[in-house]
This record gives sequence, structure tokens and C-alpha cells, in this order.
Amino acid sequence: MTSIDAPVPSPTTAAPAAPGAPAAGSVPGRQVRTLVILGVAGDLSKRLLLPGIASLLADGNTEPLALVGFAAPEHTEEAFRARLAETLGARVDGARAGGADALRSTIEGARLITGDATDPATLASLSALDPGHTALFFALPPAVTQKGLEALAPGQLAEGTVLVLEKPFGHDAASAAHLNAALTRLVPESSIFRVDHFLAKSTVLNIAGLRFANRFIEPLLNADNVECVDIVYNEDLALEGRAGYYDTAGALRDMIQSHLLQIAAFLLMDQPSTLTERDLRDRVGEVLRALEIDGSFQEATWRARYTAGEIGARDIPDYAAEPGVDPARKTETMAQIRLRLKNSRWAGVPVTIRSGKAVGEVRKEIVVTFKPVPYLPEGFSGIDSPTRLRIGLGPETLKLEIDVNGPGNPFQLDRVALSTALSSSRVLPYGEVISSVLEGDLTLSVRGDAAEECWRIVDPVLEAWARDEVPLDEYAAGTEGPASWPVATADDGTGLPRA
Repeated sequence: MTSIDAPVPSPTTAAPAAPGAPAAGSVPGRQVRTLVILGVAGDLSKRLLLPGIASLLADGNTEPLALVGFAAPEHTEEAFRARLAETLGARVDGARAGGADALRSTIEGARLITGDATDPATLASLSALDPGHTALFFALPPAVTQKGLEALAPGQLAEGTVLVLEKPFGHDAASAAHLNAALTRLVPESSIFRVDHFLAKSTVLNIAGLRFANRFIEPLLNADNVECVDIVYNEDLALEGRAGYYDTAGALRDMIQSHLLQIAAFLLMDQPSTLTERDLRDRVGEVLRALEIDGSFQEATWRARYTAGEIGARDIPDYAAEPGVDPARKTETMAQIRLRLKNSRWAGVPVTIRSGKAVGEVRKEIVVTFKPVPYLPEGFSGIDSPTRLRIGLGPETLKLEIDVNGPGNPFQLDRVALSTALSSSRVLPYGEVISSVLEGDLTLSVRGDAAEECWRIVDPVLEAWARDEVPLDEYAAGTEGPASWPVATADDGTGLPRA
């Protein structure tokens, strides 16, 4: 463990750059050389952030990183080194050319600093470890992050410091606005990364490429042709020991507000002139400002909580009986909202977003259901099923379900699916997030206004639920959720729809 004011050691394999010149092999425009992870001993760092960094370095296209872990005083150097060995070290053998050296160098140069993450003097000192080239990544509970940032005074952080915040961004619209104000007192908006690993480059660019590079798709994505849009993100994971966070958040805050509204915006936005930061984020903001709940809370929002059940060989206890859960909070583990978009392109097309935990079948996809043809010639038999476009969010896939003439009887309609795997990155989503931070690329960072708009959409729902205006339904763990809820037609993998 080293003192907080010691200079950051250069990674052993990195050649020093000439004054004013980028380091050899660096990406043009790269700003960050030193990454400070506040909360390096936490669950987010262990499960997602450090493995993401490891995948980025192992890919062989990123220079060694000056990595500084920051943790509470009880965390030890031995524990920190063990975590690096478990995450970064495990990637060395399978790394691509140059990746193994980058991993080893980063591990060797990494160091741990302990202290209080809410102390302004400490945060200021961390920002000055590599003045002008340091990013502070707040891998901490949102309340701790907000407390630390609000304690800082303008001018305390070293000039050029980049602040990286993990979602959820705030707890409601008021706290998000308050946090935005606190951030922009300290650094300009161009130095703030509100990261969302769902917005990894490969995911977003797959959606953009599919929409804007195909003449037969883009002109059809509008109210004249689309019946409805559904975004479903159901996981077989249960609480998994995260009651301390999840029981105060719930599915609507944790998934729909934090991630899926952003995905919806990329699907529904008008074509940007370029894929640069300003153009793309302007389009996202336009969609979010135009979204609202489609009807009353009783008819357009749903909430439920799982009860005891089985998922495969796992016995899942009743959510209300999980350690750390307060049943009186009525925290939902599945949420669904139906939205409408106030513009001519999507007027009248319902957009339904659903996310739940502890379901029997993992389902992560966007489903665009097209309207039926205006007239089907008499003489066809069989079922005229809707044309559906499915975009898988994990794994990333594309499937187009259409009706064709059946085998043996050309008058019989049959269902087929044209499917393919979309390109995916060798780098994990959090690695892509870190790559954007290092390069100073804000394109897929959530802009402050967009973060507040997401809360504007869901806050009235949360308030209605707190008043018990919408019943808290139940579903057994291992099922697909309450049977009475409307939801997009699922797919059994054969291309044949099932209810």
C-alpha cells in the first residue's frame, strides 16, 4: 500500500512519450492514462469492472494502464493483489499479441490506496496523481458517490480530471438534477462519463447499422407499418445477495430507468447525420423527451414480486423471505410499463418495456411487430402471423419471422425465421466502457439531460406504486411472470411464435 501523494508509477513496458506528444500506439485523442477505481473492493469491481479492464488489455490494442485501487482502510494490499490476479492475471495466458505484456505491466504498476471516499481532500489528492490525465471511477453505492461529490468545492479537483459514474444516476428526478448540478460545479459536461454497460459500442452500433444501413428496414420503422414495439429483459438470476441495494431500488429503477429506456431511445430515434457524440446524443434526448406513460398507471404499468420456486436445480426462496429484504417496502422484482412517443413517426405505436428477475427462461430482446398486410388474397389457408423483427440483446442476434408458402401445399402459409448472429466484441461491455473513457469518447455516455428525462418518465409511476394505486402481483420463481400481463410473443427457438 502506498501513500496518496506518491506519484503514479509508469507501467514497466510503457515507453515515455515526448513532451506534448501522445504515447506510442495510443488512440488519437486519448486523454486518460491513470484510472482510479473508488470501491475497488466492491462487488461491481469484482464482477464487472476489473474483468472488463482485463478483456480490454488482453485484446492487445490498449496501452498498459496506471491502475489505482481505492478502498476502505480495512482492505489490505494482499486482498487487492489477489483480486488483480483473479481478474487481470487470469487473462494473461489467452491474451492476444501485446495483450499479455499490457496485463502484466498494469498489474505490476497497480497500487492500492485506502481512506474515506467521501472526504473532499482525499478525492482532490486522487485527482492530482496524474494531473490532467486521471479518471475517477466511482464504483460505489450511489448515495456514497453523491455525498463525496457534493462535499467537493469548485476548483478542488485537478484540472482535466474525468469523473466516471455508474448508474443508477440519482434515485429520482430531483436527486438526479441535484447530482448534475454538483458535477458541473466541479468539471465541465465534457469531462463527465455517466456509464451504462448496456450501451457498449457493439450493442448500440449493431442497432444503428441494422436501422440506418438497410433500405428495406429503416423506411418501415414507423407508425404506418409497426403494430407495437416490445423490449424484454428477463433474467434467471434471483437476488443473489444484493438485498442492500436491490430492495431499495427494484426492477423499475434498476433496469428500466437505468438501462432499457436508453436502448429504446436508440431503437426509436430519427437518423442522426453522423455517429459523433453531439449528433447521436441529441437524437437520444429527443426520444426521451417525447416518451410518456401510455394511459393511466392502472392500465399501463404493472409490478410483481417473485415467490418461492425452482429454476433448474436451484431452489429459490420467496423474495420477501430473502435476508436483508423488508417486505413492507413492496419492492418489485418484475416491472412493465407501456409508453407512447409523441411524434408523427411513432404516434399510436405502443412501446412496452418489461424486466424481471428469477424467471424460468432468460429472454433479452427487442421485438418489433409489424401490422398485417392490408389485404390477403382469398385462397390462402393457414395462419397469417405478424411479421416480427427480433434483435437479441444477449447474445446479440437478429431474427426476421415471416410467412411463406408451406411445403407440399403452396396455398398453405407456413412460418419461417431468417436468423443470424450479429457481430460482437472480444472485449466485455465494461471493457468497451473503459475504452471510451480512456479515449475521451463521450458518444455512448449518458448525457445529463437524458439521465433526468429517464427519471421524469418513471417518477410518476414510482409515486403511484408507493400509493398502492397498482397492485403488487406475484409470480413463482421459475415461471415467466404473472400470466395476466400482456407481453410480446416469445420465440421457442424454431421461429414459431408461442403465446
